[in-house]
Amino acid sequence: MLSKSTYLNRRLTLKTKLGGGLLLFLGNEESGMNYRDNVYSFRQDSTFLYYFGIDQASLTAVIDLDNDQEILFGDELTIDDIVWTGPKEAISEKAAKVGVTEVKPASALGSLLKDALSKGQTVHFLPPYRGEHYLKLQEWLHINPAEATQKASVSFIKAVVSMRSYKTEEEVAEIEKAVDTSVDMHLSFMRETRAGMTEKEIAGKLQSIAIGQGGDISYPIILTVNGEILHTHARDLAIRDGQMALCDAGAETAMHYCGDLTRTIPVGNAFTTIQKEMYQIVLDAQEAAIAACKPGILFKDVHKLASTKLVEGMKQMGVVKGDVAEAIEHDVHTLFFQCGLGHMMGLDVHDMENLGEQYVGYTDDLIKGTAFGWKSLRLGRALEPGFVLTVEPGLYLIPTLIDRWKAENKLAQFINYEKLELFRDFTGIRIEDNLLITETGNRLLGKELVKSVADVEGLRG
Repeated sequence: MLSKSTYLNRRLTLKTKLGGGLLLFLGNEESGMNYRDNVYSFRQDSTFLYYFGIDQASLTAVIDLDNDQEILFGDELTIDDIVWTGPKEAISEKAAKVGVTEVKPASALGSLLKDALSKGQTVHFLPPYRGEHYLKLQEWLHINPAEATQKASVSFIKAVVSMRSYKTEEEVAEIEKAVDTSVDMHLSFMRETRAGMTEKEIAGKLQSIAIGQGGDISYPIILTVNGEILHTHARDLAIRDGQMALCDAGAETAMHYCGDLTRTIPVGNAFTTIQKEMYQIVLDAQEAAIAACKPGILFKDVHKLASTKLVEGMKQMGVVKGDVAEAIEHDVHTLFFQCGLGHMMGLDVHDMENLGEQYVGYTDDLIKGTAFGWKSLRLGRALEPGFVLTVEPGLYLIPTLIDRWKAENKLAQFINYEKLELFRDFTGIRIEDNLLITETGNRLLGKELVKSVADVEGLRG
Protein backbone atom coordinates (compact mmCIF):
# COMPACT_ATOMS: atom_id res chain seq x y z
CA MET A 1 0.00 0.00 0.00
CA LEU A 2 1.24 3.49 -0.85
CA SER A 3 0.85 6.49 1.46
CA LYS A 4 -2.57 7.71 2.62
CA SER A 5 -1.94 11.06 0.93
CA THR A 6 -1.40 9.31 -2.41
CA TYR A 7 -4.86 7.74 -2.38
CA LEU A 8 -6.52 10.89 -1.02
CA ASN A 9 -4.93 13.01 -3.75
CA ARG A 10 -5.82 10.52 -6.47
CA ARG A 11 -9.48 10.54 -5.49
CA LEU A 12 -9.47 14.32 -5.13
CA THR A 13 -8.03 14.71 -8.62
CA LEU A 14 -10.53 12.22 -10.04
CA LYS A 15 -13.42 14.22 -8.57
CA THR A 16 -12.30 17.32 -10.45
CA LYS A 17 -12.45 15.47 -13.77
CA LEU A 18 -16.13 14.47 -13.60
CA GLY A 19 -19.13 16.69 -13.22
CA GLY A 20 -21.56 14.76 -11.06
CA GLY A 21 -23.20 11.47 -10.21
CA LEU A 22 -21.80 8.39 -8.48
CA LEU A 23 -18.58 6.60 -9.38
CA LEU A 24 -18.89 2.85 -8.85
CA PHE A 25 -15.67 0.87 -8.27
CA LEU A 26 -16.18 -2.88 -8.55
CA GLY A 27 -13.60 -4.80 -6.57
CA ASN A 28 -12.96 -8.40 -7.51
CA GLU A 29 -14.23 -11.57 -5.84
CA GLU A 30 -12.42 -14.80 -5.08
CA SER A 31 -12.73 -17.10 -8.10
CA GLY A 32 -13.13 -20.84 -7.68
CA MET A 33 -11.05 -23.16 -9.85
CA ASN A 34 -13.24 -26.25 -9.60
CA TYR A 35 -15.38 -25.54 -6.56
CA ARG A 36 -16.07 -22.47 -4.45
CA ASP A 37 -13.42 -22.87 -1.76
CA ASN A 38 -10.57 -24.00 -4.02
CA VAL A 39 -9.71 -20.62 -5.46
CA TYR A 40 -7.27 -19.09 -7.89
CA SER A 41 -4.76 -16.67 -6.42
CA PHE A 42 -6.74 -13.51 -5.71
CA ARG A 43 -6.06 -10.46 -7.88
CA GLN A 44 -7.76 -7.18 -7.05
CA ASP A 45 -9.06 -4.92 -9.80
CA SER A 46 -6.27 -2.51 -10.74
CA THR A 47 -8.38 0.65 -10.82
CA PHE A 48 -9.77 -0.25 -7.39
CA LEU A 49 -6.18 -0.61 -6.19
CA TYR A 50 -5.17 2.68 -7.78
CA TYR A 51 -7.81 4.72 -5.94
CA PHE A 52 -8.44 2.67 -2.79
CA GLY A 53 -5.34 0.50 -2.35
CA ILE A 54 -7.04 -2.32 -0.45
CA ASP A 55 -6.07 -5.78 -1.68
CA GLN A 56 -9.04 -7.74 -0.38
CA ALA A 57 -11.86 -9.62 -2.06
CA SER A 58 -15.57 -8.70 -2.04
CA LEU A 59 -15.22 -4.94 -1.69
CA THR A 60 -17.02 -2.21 -3.60
CA ALA A 61 -16.49 1.54 -3.36
CA VAL A 62 -18.60 4.53 -4.28
CA ILE A 63 -17.64 8.16 -4.69
CA ASP A 64 -20.73 10.37 -4.60
CA LEU A 65 -19.66 13.45 -6.53
CA ASP A 66 -22.87 15.34 -5.76
CA ASN A 67 -22.66 14.93 -1.99
CA ASP A 68 -18.86 14.63 -1.62
CA GLN A 69 -18.99 11.18 -0.02
CA GLU A 70 -16.56 8.26 -0.26
CA ILE A 71 -17.97 4.96 0.96
CA LEU A 72 -16.43 1.50 1.13
CA PHE A 73 -18.78 -1.49 1.17
CA GLY A 74 -17.78 -4.90 2.52
CA ASP A 75 -18.42 -7.40 5.29
CA GLU A 76 -16.15 -8.09 8.21
CA LEU A 77 -15.09 -11.67 8.95
CA THR A 78 -17.49 -13.88 10.86
CA ILE A 79 -16.30 -16.30 13.52
CA ASP A 80 -16.65 -19.10 10.97
CA ASP A 81 -14.33 -17.20 8.62
CA ILE A 82 -11.78 -16.65 11.38
CA VAL A 83 -11.73 -20.36 12.21
CA TRP A 84 -10.48 -21.08 8.69
CA THR A 85 -8.45 -17.98 7.81
CA GLY A 86 -7.41 -16.54 11.16
CA PRO A 87 -8.11 -12.99 12.31
CA LYS A 88 -7.43 -10.16 9.87
CA GLU A 89 -7.34 -6.40 10.00
CA ALA A 90 -10.82 -4.89 9.97
CA ILE A 91 -12.06 -3.27 6.76
CA SER A 92 -12.54 -0.02 8.68
CA GLU A 93 -8.88 -0.07 9.72
CA LYS A 94 -7.75 -0.67 6.15
CA ALA A 95 -10.07 2.07 4.95
CA ALA A 96 -8.55 4.54 7.41
CA LYS A 97 -5.10 3.86 5.96
CA VAL A 98 -6.27 5.15 2.57
CA GLY A 99 -8.30 8.05 3.95
CA VAL A 100 -11.81 6.56 3.72
CA THR A 101 -13.85 7.15 6.86
CA GLU A 102 -17.23 5.71 5.90
CA VAL A 103 -17.59 1.91 5.74
CA LYS A 104 -20.88 0.07 5.29
CA PRO A 105 -21.89 -3.60 4.96
CA ALA A 106 -22.13 -4.98 1.44
CA SER A 107 -25.92 -5.30 1.75
CA ALA A 108 -26.28 -1.51 2.01
CA LEU A 109 -25.01 -0.86 -1.49
CA GLY A 110 -28.08 -1.99 -3.40
CA SER A 111 -30.40 0.43 -1.62
CA LEU A 112 -27.93 3.30 -2.00
CA LEU A 113 -27.76 2.80 -5.76
CA LYS A 114 -31.54 2.38 -6.01
CA ASP A 115 -32.00 5.66 -4.17
CA ALA A 116 -29.47 7.41 -6.40
CA LEU A 117 -31.21 6.24 -9.55
CA SER A 118 -34.60 7.33 -8.20
CA LYS A 119 -33.18 10.82 -7.70
CA GLY A 120 -31.91 10.93 -11.27
CA GLN A 121 -28.23 10.60 -10.40
CA THR A 122 -25.96 9.06 -13.01
CA VAL A 123 -24.06 5.97 -11.85
CA HIS A 124 -20.74 5.81 -13.68
CA PHE A 125 -19.03 2.43 -14.01
CA LEU A 126 -16.08 1.06 -15.94
CA PRO A 127 -16.24 -1.77 -18.51
CA PRO A 128 -16.75 -5.08 -16.69
CA TYR A 129 -14.49 -8.05 -17.40
CA ARG A 130 -15.47 -10.67 -14.81
CA GLY A 131 -18.69 -12.60 -14.64
CA GLU A 132 -19.60 -11.31 -11.20
CA HIS A 133 -19.24 -7.71 -12.42
CA TYR A 134 -21.89 -8.27 -15.08
CA LEU A 135 -24.22 -9.89 -12.55
CA LYS A 136 -23.80 -7.06 -10.04
CA LEU A 137 -24.51 -4.43 -12.68
CA GLN A 138 -27.61 -6.37 -13.66
CA GLU A 139 -28.79 -6.62 -10.05
CA TRP A 140 -28.02 -3.06 -8.98
CA LEU A 141 -28.49 -1.05 -12.18
CA HIS A 142 -30.76 -3.36 -14.23
CA ILE A 143 -28.24 -3.46 -17.08
CA ASN A 144 -28.43 -6.36 -19.51
CA PRO A 145 -25.03 -8.13 -19.36
CA ALA A 146 -24.88 -8.07 -23.17
CA GLU A 147 -25.03 -4.26 -23.05
CA ALA A 148 -22.83 -3.61 -20.01
CA THR A 149 -19.61 -2.85 -21.87
CA GLN A 150 -21.18 -0.36 -24.27
CA LYS A 151 -23.01 1.35 -21.39
CA ALA A 152 -19.82 1.95 -19.41
CA SER A 153 -19.12 5.60 -18.68
CA VAL A 154 -16.80 7.11 -21.29
CA SER A 155 -16.13 10.15 -19.11
CA PHE A 156 -15.14 7.85 -16.22
CA ILE A 157 -12.89 5.80 -18.51
CA LYS A 158 -11.15 8.90 -19.87
CA ALA A 159 -10.67 10.34 -16.39
CA VAL A 160 -9.03 7.15 -15.12
CA VAL A 161 -6.81 6.85 -18.21
CA SER A 162 -5.75 10.49 -17.86
CA MET A 163 -4.38 9.68 -14.40
CA ARG A 164 -3.09 6.12 -14.58
CA SER A 165 -1.13 6.81 -17.78
CA TYR A 166 1.35 9.03 -15.93
CA LYS A 167 3.49 7.19 -13.41
CA THR A 168 4.67 9.04 -10.32
CA GLU A 169 8.12 8.56 -8.78
CA GLU A 170 6.77 6.11 -6.20
CA GLU A 171 5.04 4.12 -8.94
CA VAL A 172 8.19 4.03 -11.07
CA ALA A 173 10.16 2.80 -8.06
CA GLU A 174 7.64 -0.02 -7.57
CA ILE A 175 7.69 -0.90 -11.27
CA GLU A 176 11.49 -1.06 -11.13
CA LYS A 177 11.22 -3.59 -8.31
CA ALA A 178 9.07 -5.71 -10.61
CA VAL A 179 11.50 -5.31 -13.49
CA ASP A 180 14.47 -6.17 -11.26
CA THR A 181 12.79 -9.42 -10.25
CA SER A 182 11.92 -10.03 -13.90
CA VAL A 183 15.61 -9.63 -14.76
CA ASP A 184 16.50 -12.25 -12.14
CA MET A 185 13.96 -14.60 -13.72
CA HIS A 186 15.46 -14.10 -17.17
CA LEU A 187 19.04 -14.49 -15.98
CA SER A 188 18.05 -17.87 -14.57
CA PHE A 189 16.47 -18.78 -17.91
CA MET A 190 19.48 -17.60 -19.90
CA ARG A 191 22.07 -19.32 -17.70
CA GLU A 192 20.38 -22.55 -16.68
CA THR A 193 18.36 -23.69 -19.70
CA ARG A 194 19.82 -26.89 -21.12
CA ALA A 195 18.86 -29.45 -23.73
CA GLY A 196 16.65 -32.17 -22.29
CA MET A 197 14.81 -29.86 -19.90
CA THR A 198 11.12 -29.28 -20.52
CA GLU A 199 9.57 -25.89 -21.14
CA LYS A 200 7.38 -26.40 -18.07
CA GLU A 201 10.36 -27.26 -15.88
CA ILE A 202 12.10 -24.01 -16.77
CA ALA A 203 8.93 -21.94 -16.35
CA GLY A 204 8.43 -23.42 -12.89
CA LYS A 205 11.90 -22.29 -11.82
CA LEU A 206 11.16 -18.77 -13.01
CA GLN A 207 7.84 -18.53 -11.21
CA SER A 208 9.53 -19.64 -7.99
CA ILE A 209 11.88 -16.64 -8.29
CA ALA A 210 8.93 -14.24 -8.61
CA ILE A 211 7.19 -15.77 -5.59
CA GLY A 212 10.42 -15.96 -3.62
CA GLN A 213 10.97 -12.23 -4.00
CA GLY A 214 7.60 -11.41 -2.46
CA GLY A 215 5.25 -11.19 -5.42
CA ASP A 216 4.20 -13.46 -8.25
CA ILE A 217 4.22 -13.54 -12.03
CA SER A 218 2.44 -10.67 -13.79
CA TYR A 219 1.00 -12.99 -16.49
CA PRO A 220 1.34 -16.67 -17.42
CA ILE A 221 4.93 -17.32 -18.47
CA ILE A 222 5.52 -17.88 -22.18
CA LEU A 223 8.41 -20.37 -22.36
CA THR A 224 8.67 -22.07 -25.71
CA VAL A 225 10.84 -23.40 -28.51
CA ASN A 226 8.01 -22.37 -30.84
CA GLY A 227 8.71 -18.67 -30.66
CA GLU A 228 6.60 -17.96 -33.72
CA ILE A 229 3.46 -18.61 -31.64
CA LEU A 230 2.99 -15.16 -30.15
CA HIS A 231 1.23 -15.98 -26.87
CA THR A 232 1.45 -19.74 -26.52
CA HIS A 233 0.88 -21.13 -23.04
CA ALA A 234 1.65 -24.72 -23.99
CA ARG A 235 4.80 -25.90 -22.21
CA ASP A 236 4.87 -29.59 -22.99
CA LEU A 237 8.02 -29.93 -25.07
CA ALA A 238 11.53 -31.00 -24.20
CA ILE A 239 14.06 -28.63 -25.72
CA ARG A 240 16.90 -29.74 -27.97
CA ASP A 241 20.30 -28.49 -29.06
CA GLY A 242 20.09 -26.37 -32.18
CA GLN A 243 16.75 -24.87 -31.21
CA MET A 244 16.09 -21.42 -29.80
CA ALA A 245 14.08 -20.89 -26.63
CA LEU A 246 11.95 -17.78 -26.15
CA CYS A 247 10.97 -16.60 -22.68
CA ASP A 248 8.39 -13.84 -22.21
CA ALA A 249 8.01 -13.45 -18.46
CA GLY A 250 7.50 -10.76 -15.86
CA ALA A 251 7.12 -10.38 -12.14
CA GLU A 252 4.43 -8.55 -10.21
CA THR A 253 5.26 -6.98 -6.86
CA ALA A 254 3.20 -7.43 -3.72
CA MET A 255 1.63 -4.06 -4.59
CA HIS A 256 0.77 -5.44 -8.05
CA TYR A 257 3.01 -3.32 -10.26
CA CYS A 258 4.30 -5.29 -13.22
CA GLY A 259 7.38 -6.09 -15.26
CA ASP A 260 7.40 -7.63 -18.75
CA LEU A 261 10.61 -8.78 -20.45
CA THR A 262 11.45 -11.15 -23.29
CA ARG A 263 14.71 -12.78 -24.30
CA THR A 264 15.50 -15.42 -26.92
CA ILE A 265 18.49 -17.72 -26.51
CA PRO A 266 20.17 -20.62 -28.28
CA VAL A 267 19.56 -23.90 -26.49
CA GLY A 268 23.21 -24.80 -27.02
CA ASN A 269 26.18 -22.57 -26.34
CA ALA A 270 25.83 -20.45 -29.47
CA PHE A 271 23.39 -19.34 -32.15
CA THR A 272 23.66 -20.90 -35.57
CA THR A 273 24.71 -18.52 -38.34
CA ILE A 274 21.15 -17.92 -39.52
CA GLN A 275 19.85 -17.60 -35.96
CA LYS A 276 22.54 -15.03 -35.23
CA GLU A 277 21.73 -13.00 -38.34
CA MET A 278 18.01 -13.00 -37.61
CA TYR A 279 18.59 -12.16 -33.95
CA GLN A 280 20.72 -9.18 -34.93
CA ILE A 281 17.93 -7.91 -37.20
CA VAL A 282 15.53 -7.90 -34.25
CA LEU A 283 18.08 -6.32 -31.91
CA ASP A 284 18.85 -3.55 -34.42
CA ALA A 285 15.12 -2.86 -34.74
CA GLN A 286 14.69 -2.71 -30.99
CA GLU A 287 17.66 -0.40 -30.44
CA ALA A 288 16.43 1.96 -33.17
CA ALA A 289 12.94 1.98 -31.67
CA ILE A 290 14.17 2.66 -28.13
CA ALA A 291 16.37 5.50 -29.36
CA ALA A 292 13.34 7.07 -31.07
CA CYS A 293 11.11 7.05 -27.98
CA LYS A 294 10.79 10.55 -26.58
CA PRO A 295 8.02 13.04 -25.78
CA GLY A 296 5.91 14.11 -28.73
CA ILE A 297 6.76 11.13 -30.93
CA LEU A 298 3.84 9.00 -32.05
CA PHE A 299 4.45 5.43 -30.92
CA LYS A 300 2.69 4.43 -34.12
CA ASP A 301 5.64 5.98 -35.97
CA VAL A 302 8.11 4.13 -33.73
CA HIS A 303 6.31 0.91 -34.64
CA LYS A 304 6.71 1.81 -38.32
CA LEU A 305 10.42 2.54 -37.77
CA ALA A 306 10.95 -0.86 -36.14
CA SER A 307 8.99 -2.53 -38.95
CA THR A 308 11.20 -0.78 -41.50
CA LYS A 309 14.35 -2.05 -39.78
CA LEU A 310 12.93 -5.58 -39.81
CA VAL A 311 12.11 -5.34 -43.52
CA GLU A 312 15.59 -3.99 -44.27
CA GLY A 313 17.05 -6.97 -42.45
CA MET A 314 14.83 -9.45 -44.24
CA LYS A 315 15.82 -7.87 -47.54
CA GLN A 316 19.46 -8.55 -46.67
CA MET A 317 18.46 -12.15 -45.98
CA GLY A 318 16.94 -12.32 -49.49
CA VAL A 319 13.35 -12.75 -48.31
CA VAL A 320 12.14 -9.24 -49.17
CA LYS A 321 12.81 -7.54 -52.50
CA GLY A 322 12.11 -4.16 -54.04
CA ASP A 323 11.89 -0.76 -52.38
CA VAL A 324 11.69 -1.03 -48.59
CA ALA A 325 9.56 2.09 -48.08
CA GLU A 326 7.07 0.92 -50.69
CA ALA A 327 7.01 -2.56 -49.16
CA ILE A 328 6.21 -1.06 -45.76
CA GLU A 329 3.35 0.96 -47.24
CA HIS A 330 1.91 -2.34 -48.49
CA ASP A 331 2.34 -3.86 -44.98
CA VAL A 332 4.75 -6.55 -46.13
CA HIS A 333 6.21 -6.56 -42.61
CA THR A 334 3.03 -8.15 -41.26
CA LEU A 335 4.08 -11.46 -42.79
CA PHE A 336 6.76 -11.79 -40.10
CA PHE A 337 5.85 -9.06 -37.56
CA GLN A 338 2.15 -9.55 -36.93
CA CYS A 339 1.83 -7.84 -33.55
CA GLY A 340 2.37 -4.38 -32.08
CA LEU A 341 5.71 -2.98 -30.94
CA GLY A 342 4.61 -2.40 -27.37
CA HIS A 343 2.02 -1.37 -24.80
CA MET A 344 1.61 0.65 -21.63
CA MET A 345 2.61 -1.07 -18.38
CA GLY A 346 1.82 -0.42 -14.73
CA LEU A 347 -0.69 -2.05 -12.39
CA ASP A 348 -1.62 -4.22 -15.38
CA VAL A 349 0.99 -5.75 -17.62
CA HIS A 350 -1.10 -4.42 -20.51
CA ASP A 351 -2.00 -1.36 -18.52
CA MET A 352 -5.70 -0.48 -18.42
CA GLU A 353 -6.47 -2.79 -21.35
CA ASN A 354 -9.88 -3.55 -19.83
CA LEU A 355 -10.80 0.14 -20.27
CA GLY A 356 -10.41 -0.11 -24.04
CA GLU A 357 -7.34 0.21 -26.25
CA GLN A 358 -8.79 3.19 -28.14
CA TYR A 359 -8.95 5.19 -24.89
CA VAL A 360 -5.60 4.01 -23.50
CA GLY A 361 -3.37 3.79 -26.56
CA TYR A 362 -4.98 6.28 -28.91
CA THR A 363 -6.85 9.61 -28.89
CA ASP A 364 -10.01 11.07 -30.37
CA ASP A 365 -7.89 12.31 -33.28
CA LEU A 366 -5.91 9.08 -33.71
CA ILE A 367 -8.03 6.00 -34.34
CA LYS A 368 -6.68 2.50 -33.80
CA GLY A 369 -6.09 0.64 -37.06
CA THR A 370 -8.12 -2.34 -38.19
CA ALA A 371 -5.75 -3.85 -40.78
CA PHE A 372 -3.87 -7.09 -40.09
CA GLY A 373 -0.85 -6.32 -37.93
CA TRP A 374 -1.86 -2.74 -37.20
CA LYS A 375 -4.97 -3.85 -35.31
CA SER A 376 -2.64 -5.50 -32.79
CA LEU A 377 -0.76 -2.27 -32.02
CA ARG A 378 -2.09 -1.46 -28.56
CA LEU A 379 -0.27 1.88 -28.30
CA GLY A 380 -0.13 4.48 -31.07
CA ARG A 381 -0.49 7.87 -29.39
CA ALA A 382 2.17 10.51 -28.83
CA LEU A 383 4.51 9.62 -25.98
CA GLU A 384 4.56 11.82 -22.89
CA PRO A 385 6.79 12.07 -19.80
CA GLY A 386 5.65 9.57 -17.19
CA PHE A 387 4.53 6.89 -19.63
CA VAL A 388 5.91 3.41 -18.91
CA LEU A 389 5.85 1.06 -21.87
CA THR A 390 7.37 -1.97 -23.51
CA VAL A 391 9.39 -2.08 -26.72
CA GLU A 392 9.31 -5.59 -28.16
CA PRO A 393 9.96 -6.16 -31.87
CA GLY A 394 10.18 -9.68 -33.21
CA LEU A 395 10.42 -11.91 -36.24
CA TYR A 396 7.82 -14.67 -36.39
CA LEU A 397 7.91 -17.18 -39.26
CA ILE A 398 4.49 -18.82 -39.04
CA PRO A 399 4.22 -21.71 -41.54
CA THR A 400 0.42 -21.50 -41.82
CA LEU A 401 0.56 -17.78 -42.56
CA ILE A 402 3.39 -18.24 -45.06
CA ASP A 403 1.41 -20.93 -46.86
CA ARG A 404 -1.68 -18.74 -47.03
CA TRP A 405 0.16 -15.72 -48.41
CA LYS A 406 2.02 -17.90 -50.90
CA ALA A 407 -1.19 -19.56 -52.10
CA GLU A 408 -2.69 -16.11 -52.68
CA ASN A 409 0.56 -14.87 -54.27
CA LYS A 410 0.16 -11.97 -51.87
CA LEU A 411 2.64 -9.10 -52.27
CA ALA A 412 4.75 -11.28 -54.56
CA GLN A 413 6.36 -8.12 -55.92
CA PHE A 414 8.04 -7.73 -52.52
CA ILE A 415 8.44 -11.31 -51.27
CA ASN A 416 10.80 -13.96 -52.57
CA TYR A 417 8.67 -16.97 -51.71
CA GLU A 418 11.30 -19.42 -52.91
CA LYS A 419 13.83 -17.96 -50.49
CA LEU A 420 11.22 -17.73 -47.75
CA GLU A 421 10.75 -21.52 -47.88
CA LEU A 422 14.23 -21.86 -46.37
CA PHE A 423 12.95 -20.08 -43.24
CA ARG A 424 9.52 -21.69 -42.79
CA ASP A 425 10.72 -23.76 -39.81
CA PHE A 426 12.83 -20.99 -38.29
CA THR A 427 10.29 -20.29 -35.46
CA GLY A 428 10.59 -16.83 -33.89
CA ILE A 429 12.60 -14.26 -31.96
CA ARG A 430 11.45 -11.48 -29.65
CA ILE A 431 13.47 -9.03 -27.54
CA GLU A 432 11.57 -6.88 -25.03
CA ASP A 433 12.51 -4.20 -22.52
CA ASN A 434 10.58 -1.76 -20.34
CA LEU A 435 11.19 1.97 -20.42
CA LEU A 436 10.07 5.23 -18.87
CA ILE A 437 9.52 8.30 -21.02
CA THR A 438 11.37 11.24 -19.46
CA GLU A 439 11.32 14.97 -20.20
CA THR A 440 14.16 14.59 -22.71
CA GLY A 441 13.91 11.01 -23.94
CA ASN A 442 13.66 7.73 -22.08
CA ARG A 443 15.48 5.39 -19.76
CA LEU A 444 15.38 1.64 -19.46
CA LEU A 445 13.89 0.43 -16.21
CA GLY A 446 15.48 -2.07 -13.87
CA LYS A 447 18.82 -3.80 -13.76
CA GLU A 448 20.69 -4.49 -16.97
CA LEU A 449 19.71 -7.65 -18.82
CA VAL A 450 22.16 -8.48 -21.58
CA LYS A 451 20.93 -8.91 -25.13
CA SER A 452 23.83 -8.63 -27.58
CA VAL A 453 24.73 -11.83 -29.41
CA ALA A 454 28.11 -11.97 -27.69
CA ASP A 455 26.69 -11.36 -24.21
CA VAL A 456 23.85 -13.85 -24.64
CA GLU A 457 26.28 -16.50 -25.84
CA GLY A 458 28.56 -15.58 -22.94
CA LEU A 459 25.83 -16.59 -20.50
CA ARG A 460 25.31 -19.84 -22.39
CA GLY A 461 28.92 -21.02 -22.21
